[in-house]
Amino acid sequence: MRRFGQAALLKPDMIAEYDTLHAMVWLKVLDMITACNIRNYSIFRQGDLLFAYFEYNGDDYEGDMQKMADDPVTQEWWKRTKPCFAGHAIGEYYTDMQEIFHHE
Repeated sequence: MRRFGQAALLKPDMIAEYDTLHAMVWLKVLDMITACNIRNYSIFRQGDLLFAYFEYNGDDYEGDMQKMADDPVTQEWWKRTKPCFAGHAIGEYYTDMQEIFHHE
């Protein structure tokens, strides 16, 4: 299992939209996340700063991420969520963070 932490910034005028979208995530989007071996997925927000955490339990991360990117429902979801990000104009969304400590 691999753990991921990611950070992102939202456009201040899109915070409410992003929150609303995630209050009603589409079931097919959640099904695809699960089908791509992602578990224990959480998104936290403080102001315009997002922090996401998830665990990947598969054996082909790049392949699973491509499967997700190729999914028409996920593509439609991203059309709604990606414009909320401050880096949308240059194609930046979540940035992977380096794990420097873990304790179980």
